[in-house]
Amino acid sequence: MGSKDLITMSIEVTVLGTAQDGGYPQVGCFRPCCEVPRADHSLVRFPVALGIIDEDGNQHLIEASRTMGDQLELWHSNGLGRGNLVSLSITHAHLGHIDGLGLFGREVMAVNELSLNCSESLHGVIKSTPTWNLLLENQVLMPRIWQEKTPFSPSENCGFTITPVPVPHRNELSDNHALVIEGNSKRLLFMPDHDTWEETLAGITIRDWLSNLNVDIALIDGTFWCENELPHRDMRVIPHPTVKETLGLLGEARDGDPDLYFTHLNHTNPLQQPGPQRDEVIALGWNILEQGQVFTL
Repeated sequence: MGSKDLITMSIEVTVLGTAQDGGYPQVGCFRPCCEVPRADHSLVRFPVALGIIDEDGNQHLIEASRTMGDQLELWHSNGLGRGNLVSLSITHAHLGHIDGLGLFGREVMAVNELSLNCSESLHGVIKSTPTWNLLLENQVLMPRIWQEKTPFSPSENCGFTITPVPVPHRNELSDNHALVIEGNSKRLLFMPDHDTWEETLAGITIRDWLSNLNVDIALIDGTFWCENELPHRDMRVIPHPTVKETLGLLGEARDGDPDLYFTHLNHTNPLQQPGPQRDEVIALGWNILEQGQVFTL
C-alpha cells in the first residue's frame, strides 16, 4: 500500500491574479491609482486566475490570461506549479479570462492534448475564432463540455471536483459560470463576475445562496467599490455589484459564514491599496483576496 493510500492528500489552490480584466496598473491609465503600482512593482496585480495542484502533483489552471507567463512565475516562486499542466477551465469569454489561449500553441508553450473544460456556449466561441480554433484542430486543446451544476473531475484521479454554477453576466459572447472547487476537506467558490445580486440570488439572500452551495471559502466579485467610481463612463454598460452594496446586504460576518474574499478588483477600486475602504471590509469580518494566497482544500 502506497503512502497516498495511507494519507489523505491535500489540494492546493494558489491565487494567480486578483485584478479585473485590464490588470493593475491598467494600460492607458495614468491616474494616481495606476502610478502607484508602476512605482512599486510589488503592487502589480494580474487578471483573476487560480492554479490548482492535485493529489498527484499535476497542475490545473482556472482562466487563461494573457499574463499567464507572469502568473506561472508567481506560482513557481511559491515552490508550486512545476508539475504537468493537465487541465484548463474557463468561466466565460471576456477579456482577461480567455485572451491567453494562444500561449498554449506551438509559438509558445506547445502543449499537447490539454483538457479544456468549459460550457457549450464558450466552446462555440473558441471554434468560431480562427486563431483559437486552430488549437482545437491541432489537438493542443481537447474540449470537455461541462454540464451545469454537475461535478466533474478535471483529470483522472486528481482528487478534486469542479461544479459549474450558471451566473448571469453580460452574454454578448458566451454564458458565464461560477465554479465550486471541492477537495478532500473544503469547498471553494470562484465567482469573479456577475451582473447583479438580484439576478444571481433570484429571491434569496447572499447567505442562503452561499449556504445552498455549501462552500467554506467564497471568492466573489468585488470589481468596483461604489457606483460613482467611473465618473467618465456609464457604469450600467459594465454591471457588477459594488462592494458597498454587497457589504450592505451582508452586514457583519456571523458564525457559520464562509470565509469571504473580494476579488476581480478594477484598477480604480480603492481596495487595491491600504486605506479606509479596506479597513471597513476587514472591520465587518470579510477579506480582500491577495495575489499569491494559498488555500488548502
